[in-house]
Amino acid sequence: MDGTQQDIKARNKEIAANEAERQVAGDIRVSAWAIAMAVLLVFVGLGIGWLILRR
Repeated sequence: MDGTQQDIKARNKEIAANEAERQVAGDIRVSAWAIAMAVLLVFVGLGIGWLILRR
């Protein structure tokens, strides 16, 4: 393997590492939104249940 091929391989590894970092950040962002939506739905459900039981 000559120097150019080694450079290309090193560059590809760096690109892959950067993509993996972006993927993790995106996954965390999606998870945070999913948790927030789940909590919101629980509060809405509890509110509706409380209103029904209060009647």
